[in-house]
Amino acid sequence: MSKAITKSNFNFPGQKSHYVGKVRDVYNIDNEYLVMVVSDRISAFDVVLPEGIPFKGQVLNQIAAKFLDATADIVKNWKIDTPDPMVTIGHYVEPYQVEMVIRGYLTGHAWREYRSGKRSICGIPLPEGMIEHQKFDKPILTPTTKAHEGHDEDISREEIIAQGLVSEEEYIKLEDYTRKLFQRGTEIADNMGLILVDTKYEFGKKNGEIYLIDEIHTPDSSRFFYSASYQSIQDQGLSQKQLSKEFVRQWLIDHNFQGKEGQSMPDMPEEFIQQVSDRYIELFEHITGDKFEKADSTDVENRIEQNVTAFLNK
Repeated sequence: MSKAITKSNFNFPGQKSHYVGKVRDVYNIDNEYLVMVVSDRISAFDVVLPEGIPFKGQVLNQIAAKFLDATADIVKNWKIDTPDPMVTIGHYVEPYQVEMVIRGYLTGHAWREYRSGKRSICGIPLPEGMIEHQKFDKPILTPTTKAHEGHDEDISREEIIAQGLVSEEEYIKLEDYTRKLFQRGTEIADNMGLILVDTKYEFGKKNGEIYLIDEIHTPDSSRFFYSASYQSIQDQGLSQKQLSKEFVRQWLIDHNFQGKEGQSMPDMPEEFIQQVSDRYIELFEHITGDKFEKADSTDVENRIEQNVTAFLNK
C-alpha cells in the first residue's frame, strides 16, 4: 500500500506561523498568503483517526481546486494556485467563526437528530413522518459554530447575529452565496449522475470583501448519492450508497465509537484503509469526470517543499 502523509513540518520563505487542523496543515506567509497542505489524515466525529488514507489529500485538494474555479463567478475565493497535487496557495483571509451547512436531504447528522425525536434543526422546523434520506421541499440551512477543538455545534441564524459572530447584513450575503453555490454544485453533480445531498461552505473577509475559503464539494465536506438508483433504493427502504466519508462514520459506529467520552478508537485494518482510499478515488472520478492520476509518492515531503518554494520565489 502507498504511504499516507499524515503530518508536515515545513519552513517556507516568509513563513510566520504554522497551524495544524484536523486534515490540513496551513502555513502563513507574511500575513499575505496561505499555503495549505492537504494531508492524508482523516477525521470523523471531530476526532482524527490514527491511520492516514493514501491519496486522500490529493483527492481533496484537486476536487476543491476544480470547484473553486467552477464557482468563482458566484463569489470570490481564496485560491491563487495549486503548485503541488496536495497543496493550494491562496489569499490570507480572516475566517468567519461559523460554517454554512446546507442540506437537500434528511441524512447524516440531521437524520440522527430527527431520529432522536428533534423536530427542528438550527431553528428550522421539520415535519413529522420523514424517513432517512428523504428530500426536503427545498434545501435548508443548518449552520454550525467553527470549533478549534472538540465538536462543532448547531446554531441558528438568530443566535449567530445576536452573538455578533456575523453581522445581519453579511449573514444575508452568506446565505445567498451558500444557496447559489449549492445550486451550482447540484447542477454539476447531476450532469455526472450524482446527487449533491448536503455540504458545508466556509467564508472569510479580506479588505472588506467576502471570500469563499477552504474546500468545496469534496467527500470530506459533502455527501453524494447516485441519482439513477436513489428512488428505487428509497422505495425498498434500503441504505443509500454514499460517496462521502459517512461510511467511515458508520464503520466507527458499528465498532462502538462516536467520539464520546470513554469510548476507544477501534483499530483500522489495512483492508479497510484501502477501501477508504478506493472510495475517495471513486468519488474524484465520478464528480469530476476525470481519471485520477496518482502522484509520485516516493518522496512527497521533498516534492511539496520544492514545488511550494519555487512558487513563492516567483
